[in-house]
Amino acid sequence: MNDELKSFVKEALIQKLPRADISRALTGAGWTEEEIGTAMGLYSEVAFPIPVPRRRPYLSAREAFVYLLLFLCLYWSSWSFGELLFDFINTWVPDALQQYWPSDVFSVRRSVASLIVAFPIYLWLTSMTIGWVRRDPEKRASKIRKWLTYLTLLVAAGVIIGDLITLIYNLLAGELTTRFILKVLTVLLIAGLIFGYYLWDLRKEEK
Repeated sequence: MNDELKSFVKEALIQKLPRADISRALTGAGWTEEEIGTAMGLYSEVAFPIPVPRRRPYLSAREAFVYLLLFLCLYWSSWSFGELLFDFINTWVPDALQQYWPSDVFSVRRSVASLIVAFPIYLWLTSMTIGWVRRDPEKRASKIRKWLTYLTLLVAAGVIIGDLITLIYNLLAGELTTRFILKVLTVLLIAGLIFGYYLWDLRKEEK
C-alpha cells in the first residue's frame, strides 16, 4: 500500500468529501481501480466524525499451517492419483517391449496408501477453511491463501502447457500410441480440474 495514497484518502475522508469524488480524482491522477479500491477499503463507511479504520484480517500461525498443509495434501494427492492411473494404463495397454516388473505393484500400493491418507485430509482442511470464510468473509483476503492459490494456478498451468507441448511434439514425430495418449489425457484432466476449480474460486471472490 502506497503511504501517499493512504494519507490522501484519509485526509479526503476527514474533509467529508464523497467517496465517488475521491475515486474520480485519483483515477484522473493515474491510480488504478485496484489501488483506489484497496485504499478506500481501509476505512469503513460508518457515520463518524473521523475515518474509522476497517478491521484487517490477521494471519495467525494456525491459519498459515492449515493452508500450507492443505496445498501440500493437494499436490501429494494429485501426484499419487496420476501415478495410480499411469499404473492402470500400463496394465490395460501393455507395451510388448516393456516387461511389467514387481516394483510396479509397489507403486500401486504406494499411490493407494498416499490417496487414503492425503486426500481425506485435503477435503477436511478445505471444508474447515470454507467454514472460516463463511463465518468471517474478511478471511478471503488472507495473503497466504492468495499466494498459494496463485502458485497452484501457476503450477497447474505449467503442467498443462508442458503436457500439450509433449503431445504436439510426439504428434509431429509420428510417435503417438494409445498408451501415450491416455497418459497425456490423464495429466491434462488432473491439472485442468485443479486449475479450473481454483480459478473459479478466485473469480467468485472478485465478484
